[in-house]
Amino acid sequence: MTRTHDQNVRDDIKNLIHPYTPLNTFGATGPMVIRKGDGVYVEDDQGNRYLEGMAGLWCTALGFSDQRLVNAAIKQMKDLPYYQIFAGRSNEPSIELSERLLAMTRHLGMDKALYANSGSEANDAAVKVIWYYFNAMGKPNKKKLIARERGYHGVTVMAGSLTGIPGNHADFDLPVDRVLRTGCPSLYHYGRPGETDDQLVDRLVADLEALIAKEGAETIAAFFAEPVQGAGGVIVPPMSYFPKIQAVLKKNNILMVADEVICGFGRTGNMFGSDTYGIQPDIMTVAKALSSSYMPISATLVTKEIFDGLVKGSERNGAFSHGVTYAGHPVASAVAVEALKIYEETNIVGHVQKISPRFLQRLSALQSHPLVSATRGVGLIGAMEIVQDKATRKPFDAASGVMAHLGNAVLEQRLITRPLRDTMAVCPPLIITEPQIDELFDKLGRALDHTLGFARDKKLVS
Repeated sequence: MTRTHDQNVRDDIKNLIHPYTPLNTFGATGPMVIRKGDGVYVEDDQGNRYLEGMAGLWCTALGFSDQRLVNAAIKQMKDLPYYQIFAGRSNEPSIELSERLLAMTRHLGMDKALYANSGSEANDAAVKVIWYYFNAMGKPNKKKLIARERGYHGVTVMAGSLTGIPGNHADFDLPVDRVLRTGCPSLYHYGRPGETDDQLVDRLVADLEALIAKEGAETIAAFFAEPVQGAGGVIVPPMSYFPKIQAVLKKNNILMVADEVICGFGRTGNMFGSDTYGIQPDIMTVAKALSSSYMPISATLVTKEIFDGLVKGSERNGAFSHGVTYAGHPVASAVAVEALKIYEETNIVGHVQKISPRFLQRLSALQSHPLVSATRGVGLIGAMEIVQDKATRKPFDAASGVMAHLGNAVLEQRLITRPLRDTMAVCPPLIITEPQIDELFDKLGRALDHTLGFARDKKLVS
């Protein structure tokens, strides 16, 4: 009997390691295998069509079938499939990408771009740049890095240490030293009884000042923060948060690193989350929507002041000895160039601003559901808190199976979202339309209703 392609693919699944998945769970069913994409929809190998409510992993801004991006990759693959940018070499797509990317971020002070392949690498590179810079400036003791609870900056050894999610540390021997942890600006999770957003911000600022005083400002190099914390539960900060935090950083000569890997390129209703929240970074990291994730590419962007420090250090050391094989990869760069052109030509920011009120309205309406205690969002990113008791905000015990049931119920509605502990996140492609937003939330509402029935059958809720 001749084996089919699908049978071979499914047999080969056992050879893969699946991130964020118990590695003993695929014996019976295996993972969902996605084969096709069409706009905001994807199709699995069984022919089921899903509205992709997470844009893959917060990243496929232009959907799953943009022909311009495909054509850009094909053309560049034919012209020059690869070349490196070490030792003063370059290629035309990476040069054009740098010009476009820096033009988009010049108002935020960015002056040079350093390329890699993922957000984790971009943040890793940011750390190396920071340490190199302060060594060059004669301040070798400024090495410590401040990052926040629930922050997410990647999974490499250094970026994973900056990440403030316990699951990313467990049994990996992380975090490494030099990383300090400070509070998360979530009133829902960390607010005290009767506390307002502004009072929470003032408390977090005081805690940061106390941390700096304890450790010594002369030992602290930088503060890492996402404008909106994605994997930590879509934490949307109060508007007063970043201006007050940055005043403390500036006073203590601590660099501000804006991790724009999720928020960049329109997600929050401005081109960058830094625009939305008044952040003036010394360093920015971007990835994901940089190419709409059609090709792996990331960048660490720095101000002229930081770059001048790198030049000074390279003169002393004979070279700036950092780089990766695929930095400025011509195919990835060509696709990213085309993505940036599309964002500009289609006014993707204007589109997000136009349709996000509908997205946020439908999201907010879910607070009336018996299982939802709160919702939050900005632009086209949002989340809801799933609870057993709305009055006390008590979440379901993991052993109850309620969150697992909700995840399955969402898939049965032919929708893809992302559960994050007791939170359900939504982050659709930026090209989504208002009717598709209604489809997303109609399906999510039915999945919540089905899960409520399950919880009632198990007598977990009344």
